[in-house]
Amino acid sequence: MKHSHDYDSAFQSIKNRHKRLFIAVINDAFGKHYPLDSEVAILPAKNVFHNPEKKNEERKIEERENDFLLCICGDYYLIEAQTYDDESMSLRLAEYTFLAARSIAQNEGSYNQGHICLQMPHFTVIYIKNSLQTPRTTTITFEFPTGETYAYSSENIFLSDLTKEEIIEKKLFAYIPFYIARYEKELKTQKDYEKAIADLEYFRDEMIKSNKKHELDAMEFDDLSDCVREIIVHITDGNEIEKEVTAVMGGEIYELHSDRIIREATEPLKKELAEKDSLLADKDHQLVETKNRLADSKRQLSEKETENAALRAEIERLRAKDN
Repeated sequence: MKHSHDYDSAFQSIKNRHKRLFIAVINDAFGKHYPLDSEVAILPAKNVFHNPEKKNEERKIEERENDFLLCICGDYYLIEAQTYDDESMSLRLAEYTFLAARSIAQNEGSYNQGHICLQMPHFTVIYIKNSLQTPRTTTITFEFPTGETYAYSSENIFLSDLTKEEIIEKKLFAYIPFYIARYEKELKTQKDYEKAIADLEYFRDEMIKSNKKHELDAMEFDDLSDCVREIIVHITDGNEIEKEVTAVMGGEIYELHSDRIIREATEPLKKELAEKDSLLADKDHQLVETKNRLADSKRQLSEKETENAALRAEIERLRAKDN
């Protein structure tokens, strides 16, 4: 996802913390029927790639990062999230799918010195926002020296095509934070935004029901709500309706619920460690003082021994003189 930090931040938060929610996304996008409690493995998103666009002296190996490469029940999927039209999308996707295939080969061990099997992942581009120029499909055509060609296509996902009812019915909870993007104009201009409020209220109520039915756990519920508010704040940018709109999902956002859980869980440990550090510092100070006192005692003992030796010598001298 490019050029939209807050949409990207929300997507990354959901991906990293609640990857389970993307099983329903995969099922809907590719006509699959994976159980919603299936194990989801995320493969490393970063790969090294040569950038040919740089000047010769600046050409270096760079890191490329795809949005989401995951494995469900042995099947691989590459998900890219996009917020704007970009003519280089197919080029970047070709790059990402190839690098994803390399990651899969490394993960599966399907290569040796003389052969590699490149298993291309299923892929899709999720357009959070789209225009009349946004393509409905993305196609990568492989052309081989033999003259053979193979067209590798996938339908893109337009979130604007989905109704709020479909999102809830299909359990596409990962899309909820981005649904509000269709109301950017209304929220920015502060005009005719009542439908945005109504849709947010719908999602809030349906999320509560889903939580009660154990379709969304408490952390997923809170983090999705936080991401919705994060995007609203990004869109409204501090205008007069910001508080009114964010209040629908529960007010201002300060930290994700999962971050708060981690912070609260680790605070006692941090406090205990701080107390132990302080105690250790006190012990170290006491040890230094003890060592100093011991050094003083040794010095005083040495001085006394010197004095005693001198006194014994004087006594011996006097005895010798008397004799």
